[in-house]
Amino acid sequence: QVQLVESGGGLVQAGGSLRLSCAASGSIFSINAMGWYRQAPGKQRELVASITSGGFTNYADSVKGRFTISRDNAKNAVYLQMNSLKPEDTAVYYCNAEVDQYGLGYRDYWGQGTQVTVSS
Repeated sequence: QVQLVESGGGLVQAGGSLRLSCAASGSIFSINAMGWYRQAPGKQRELVASITSGGFTNYADSVKGRFTISRDNAKNAVYLQMNSLKPEDTAVYYCNAEVDQYGLGYRDYWGQGTQVTVSS
């Protein structure tokens, strides 16, 4: 089984920074894209940032220029550096990975989420 575990969430003041980490473990043949999603109360889950196995990145307009996604393929890990945080960034952040366990195809796996709270 594949598990994704997030860490690094917490409470920060507006303008502060946090760095989220996510590590995948278990039976893994390869990982394609990885990404970070977030969900605030009463809102749908949205893509924050994604990164392909080759390092191509994509960001939501609301975080572009403030957040940076990166990955370490050797560690099966993905990171999200969040700078200039705003109260509207408050949400549960979820790690996502497209994992091929057997060399037969990719499936989406999700972490349990880590809470990010930004106070004004």
